[in-house]
Amino acid sequence: MKSQDALFGAAVVALAVSAVPAAAQDGAPTMQEELAVMRAQMHAMSQRIATLEAELENARDTSQVAPAGSVPVPVPVPQTQIAFAAAPEIEGQNGWSFKPRGRLQFDAGAVNVPDGTGRDEGFGNDIRRARLGVSGDMPGGFGYKFEVDVANSDLSVTDAIISYGTGDIDVSIGQFNNFQSLEELTSSLHTSFIERAAFTDAFNFTRRVGVGVEYSPGDLLVQAGVFSDNMDDLPNDNWSADGRVVYLSKIAAAQVHLGGSLHYREYETDNTLQYRQRPLVAFTSERFINTGAFSAISELSYGVEGAVISGPFHAVAEGYWQNVDRPGALGDPTFFGGYAEAGYFFTKGDTRGYKGGKFDRTKPASPVGEGGIGSLQANLRYDRLDLNDKGVLGGTQDGYLVSLVWKPTDYTMLLANYGKLSYSDAVFAAAGGDTSYDVDVFGVRAQIDF
Repeated sequence: MKSQDALFGAAVVALAVSAVPAAAQDGAPTMQEELAVMRAQMHAMSQRIATLEAELENARDTSQVAPAGSVPVPVPVPQTQIAFAAAPEIEGQNGWSFKPRGRLQFDAGAVNVPDGTGRDEGFGNDIRRARLGVSGDMPGGFGYKFEVDVANSDLSVTDAIISYGTGDIDVSIGQFNNFQSLEELTSSLHTSFIERAAFTDAFNFTRRVGVGVEYSPGDLLVQAGVFSDNMDDLPNDNWSADGRVVYLSKIAAAQVHLGGSLHYREYETDNTLQYRQRPLVAFTSERFINTGAFSAISELSYGVEGAVISGPFHAVAEGYWQNVDRPGALGDPTFFGGYAEAGYFFTKGDTRGYKGGKFDRTKPASPVGEGGIGSLQANLRYDRLDLNDKGVLGGTQDGYLVSLVWKPTDYTMLLANYGKLSYSDAVFAAAGGDTSYDVDVFGVRAQIDF
């Protein structure tokens, strides 16, 4: 042992030093006698060291065994865990969790309109979304989510939800997106174009305050809810009921989505509606199709939706019909919106994300920073919106759109869009009074989220 060797060395040095003057005196013992004495002393010292080491080891063993009848002292175990993906998620005991969340989307581009319309054109840009919020779980199966959008210095609440889940049933109370369409329910973080399909904005899809129930046994998803209005517009007497059913299943290696929805909305007395839409991008305020304000009692609408995801390829289509009940002898128009889209990933191993009856996050198989270039996807879309019927002349818009989406990592995205919007019965006439013409739009988006 190291301690024993050190003591031996020290003893040898001490005895040797003390022996030098003694040997110089007359009548001192012989060298052989001195060496014998030294050996005996070193042997005794070695025995003593061995005894002390044995006693020390025995003391250590005894200290690790609790005496009979004593109460063991519990070893503290950490009760809080912090995981980190794009943001820290704190998980405590008994089901508590807390996670900050947010997104930032910056858009820029250009709009080119025909001569003579008098509409603004050229470069435009906008902070499309700047959201901050929190979400998490609470004991007993409860959860929460709260987000605000601070884009352009305007503070507005997006989601404000208290939820409860048990088995296949989830209940949500608060302000959230109604159960209206695949395109609308897909987060703006995961859409394949810079804006959603034209009908979702034109028909005033928005978050509303209410209660919703979701039932998801296996390959079936059933959603239903009753709502009032967006909290910015309350109080009023408006109310609506929404229902959506989706069949979502894996067939071979493909994800299949088939769904339908039905909606009824009733308005308070003397209410007016207006349906209109921008040309693809939100950084222009121009709307070339517009019904203008007209009186309405209620809306009855229904939609169909279908999608398939197979490896790098996906296709999706939706149709939505909006019937308006007008007072008195006025005709009740039915307006239409819909789109068809196909997309493909050029990067190996990448596919479009899907979860819970809507498109979800695309996670690059080889992200930047881990030896790859991220995911690269191209998409084509035809987008139709018809606001002409029963005496209402709002115009029609046919969009021919292409997008290129690059995701360097799971939580970053750069997106480029081009769109040719073909109008008939446009509300602004071009040179010579023509109301049928094209508008060209180019837009890009830089996005991060956590």
